[in-house]
Amino acid sequence: MPQQHDHLGELLEPRTTVLLTVECQQGVVGPDGALPELAEEARSSGALANVARLVAAAHEGGVQVIHAVAERRPDGRGASRNARLFRAAERLPVQQLSGTSAVRVAPPIEVTEEDFVVRRLHGLSPLTGTEVDALLRNLGCRTLIVTGVSANVAIPNAVFDAVNRGYAAVVPADAIAGVPSDYTPAIIRNTLALVATVATTDEVLACLGAPGRTARA
Repeated sequence: MPQQHDHLGELLEPRTTVLLTVECQQGVVGPDGALPELAEEARSSGALANVARLVAAAHEGGVQVIHAVAERRPDGRGASRNARLFRAAERLPVQQLSGTSAVRVAPPIEVTEEDFVVRRLHGLSPLTGTEVDALLRNLGCRTLIVTGVSANVAIPNAVFDAVNRGYAAVVPADAIAGVPSDYTPAIIRNTLALVATVATTDEVLACLGAPGRTARA
């Protein structure tokens, strides 16, 4: 289980911290999404609500927010097909097509003008082959808070890629979700905790709202 870390406050300095939401889009975690089991888990576990809490606190505290969205062109050009997951996604009744409601960030998460929404047309990771890494460097990011779905694929990818690129990763364990429900705590305990600082949403919120912290200029 997540525990309080003495160094968490140092990691979460607002000027050098970015909050990343991963695939928190209507076509994935929405009530009419392509993956109803995952959507139900994200909502019933409170993970999606916790992502929304973190985003709201980031907006208030001057922490940059990036929303990573997965989508594909209607004609499928450029989409990955080199894994079973991609081929299965092509057959789902709800497609994550560019320009549709399926690729909009899902309520209750709020998107502001200051946020970045980065869309990827291929692959598994929010960082590899997208603008995210360059944006993080230009923003002076040192710590990346990783939230969203799924704990099965995209979240571990994001954490590994962040660490490989020299960022410190913080994972609020109750702000990510995967299926089945017992898989998420297992991958947190056995994998993510080895490379990231695992905390709770409340612990992260306490750090982001600590007195004396200043907003990003």
